[in-house]
Amino acid sequence: MELNTAFGQVLRAIRQQKGLTQEDFSNVSSRTYLSTLERGLKSPTIEKIAQLAGVLDVHPATLLLATFIAQEKPGDPGALVQRVKKELAHLNFASADVANQGAG
Repeated sequence: MELNTAFGQVLRAIRQQKGLTQEDFSNVSSRTYLSTLERGLKSPTIEKIAQLAGVLDVHPATLLLATFIAQEKPGDPGALVQRVKKELAHLNFASADVANQGAG
């Protein structure tokens, strides 16, 4: 499955699970644009993903991780989560020092 298609499916599924309509995203996106995302016709920017996640009340990483889980079916979603945790720890992105590097 293409990445855009997987993202669109995840976006639609979470939106519907939360009981939201496409119109509920009007502060961050037009209904037409949201529809093109959900159909996998466009690829959102990181900023747009963050805005959409805000409306959905989920972390942007949740949208992205769920997208890659959907794309990699069949598989163990827990394995992907563990891989990301391990990589972040190995790259020291869990430490406060890394988080503060952007502030200086």
